[in-house]
Amino acid sequence: MSSLIVTKSAGIKNRLIQGFSCLKHLKHIHAALLRLGLDEDTYLLNKVLRFSFNFGNTNYSFRILDQTKEPNIFLFNTMIRGLVLNDCFQESIEIYHSMRKEGLSPDSFTFPFVLKACARVLDSELGVKMHSLVVKAGCEADAFVKISLINLYTKCGFIDNAFKVFDDIPDKNFAPWTATISGYVGVGKCREAIDMFRRLLEMGLRPDSFSLVEVLSACKRTGDLRSGEWIDEYITENGMVRNVFVATALVDFYGKCGNMERARSVFDGMLEKNIVSWSSMIQGYASNGLPKEALDLFFKMLNEGLKPDCYAMVGVLCSCARLGALELGDWASNLINGNEFLDNSVLGTALIDMYAKCGRMDRAWEVFRGMRKKDRVVWNAAISGLAMSGHVKDALGLFGQMEKSGIKPDRNTFVGLLCACTHAGLVEEGRRYFNSMECVFTLTPEIEHYGCMVDLLGRAGCLDEAHQLIKSMPMEANAIVWGALLGGCRLHRDTQLVEVVLKKLIALEPWHSGNYVLLSNIYAASHKWEEAAKIRSIMSERGVKKIPGYSWIEVDGVVHQFLVGDTSHPLSEQIYAKLGELAKDLKAAGYVPTTDHVLFDIEEEEKEHFIGCHSEKLAVAFGLISTAPNDKILVVKNLRVCGDCHEAIKHISRIAGREIIVRDNNRFHCFTDGLCSCKDYW
Repeated sequence: MSSLIVTKSAGIKNRLIQGFSCLKHLKHIHAALLRLGLDEDTYLLNKVLRFSFNFGNTNYSFRILDQTKEPNIFLFNTMIRGLVLNDCFQESIEIYHSMRKEGLSPDSFTFPFVLKACARVLDSELGVKMHSLVVKAGCEADAFVKISLINLYTKCGFIDNAFKVFDDIPDKNFAPWTATISGYVGVGKCREAIDMFRRLLEMGLRPDSFSLVEVLSACKRTGDLRSGEWIDEYITENGMVRNVFVATALVDFYGKCGNMERARSVFDGMLEKNIVSWSSMIQGYASNGLPKEALDLFFKMLNEGLKPDCYAMVGVLCSCARLGALELGDWASNLINGNEFLDNSVLGTALIDMYAKCGRMDRAWEVFRGMRKKDRVVWNAAISGLAMSGHVKDALGLFGQMEKSGIKPDRNTFVGLLCACTHAGLVEEGRRYFNSMECVFTLTPEIEHYGCMVDLLGRAGCLDEAHQLIKSMPMEANAIVWGALLGGCRLHRDTQLVEVVLKKLIALEPWHSGNYVLLSNIYAASHKWEEAAKIRSIMSERGVKKIPGYSWIEVDGVVHQFLVGDTSHPLSEQIYAKLGELAKDLKAAGYVPTTDHVLFDIEEEEKEHFIGCHSEKLAVAFGLISTAPNDKILVVKNLRVCGDCHEAIKHISRIAGREIIVRDNNRFHCFTDGLCSCKDYW
């Protein structure tokens, strides 16, 4: 009988060596162990326990351990390891405590996994106790234990302790360096991570792909283009750009730092591209104001047979939002399951934002209501969408619902609320929300909130109050804040204050054409032609070029782009014919061109011709000849709509009997029957 058991035992061992394709086969072998009385053979049982974790069913693993009469350290170690590898961190800690109750002491195989579990659940108290046990057990020289301790301390925010552990390692290979660099990045100490990477290279060590990805992440977060370029040189020189993960990290880094030319160069040079590489590139284009490039690359990705992931879809939806490409955004969103939008807050937020910016707040609202889990980001997207669409009362009402739902507002929530107040000219409400941030919600206003308040006050004509608010700010005002005041000065033609503002703006961003153009517009509107010419001269001397005004309109899923005086469009002849027809109807309706919006000191007749072919007018004319009589026309402009175009499109909406929506870089203007949703408060 004993010889039969030995034979069957050998068969079981061979079967365990071969492995299993499913849990059912493993259970058969486990049952054979029990029948033959081999369940006390810890070697065989340990093998069974180890295989049980391969099928994602930890319940069976627990049963194996529970039914073992006297589990030893090997079984406990296997159980702890399996639970950690299956992301059951709290359960692995509980098993560790059970092991200690059995009177068993941890060894060098126990420590790395328990320390990893402590790091993941941020149990620093147990982690510190484990460190003392490491010393008592004489395992402090073990490399895996050291790296686990570094990970624990960095994840729990004890960077000094992590560095002490790191310093105590006598012969460091790249692993502890990588762990420490990763730890620094994880707690936001990116500058220290970059410095440590430099030290690693100075020691003559060759970093692995993981450390390169981590240090590029540090450069990305700090916007350190110079260090990133130096790391790029190292990667290229050592042939590591062939690694898809490293190359993708480079693409992402350059995209976040705004260098899309270099990002594309790295991307095009990749021998192997995965979905993450494509998504990084698409998102880079989308976030750097290059929506058409993002969409072109998206279609190229689809042609390669790749299915878009969450991040690619976010980039595409952001691009469609920027271009006002509703049909294209609708089509793209159908490429993935609709439930993913309702379950994934990142995707849902992007879809809400796309519909809102394409003038379909009704569709955005449907998505918001259908979201299965509404986190703060989703609420903020809905509030901002309502605000920018001119539904100010609804935006403020939704904020009340958000509070009742127990969602605490954050700083982004108040940006949306203050923008809503700015759009409707609600000065008192804006002051109340701004003051409540600190008094009621213990949120310190940041520079964005001051910018919104300056914009609100400036538009309302409270220029002195806006100026005083800037002076009282606890931080240095940036170009956006001063730009908001400059916009108010332009609106109310305060040429005295504008000169003070301009000096600040030129000091902050002397390359930005908008600062010069706004001042020149104010001078031109006041017929101060010499001063306007002087500003243009300064621009010319410094090589500052005016940002061209683009307008986009989507027709039948195709986005059409127009520039001022554009004649490149295939239907230019019909577009200008329509403009000529409209000019006669506008004149009959009493419209008079507002020529003081023209920058240059030229003859009156020339001015009228110049403003007559602004990009938004060309886009509207194209929309009128290319869409059905009952269709809405949505035009998107990269700059602010000029005053003359605003007035002309109001009249066109009544003459043509069409609803026309123009979204500029500041707000929506919904023109219906000769009226605008912004009530000319802009």
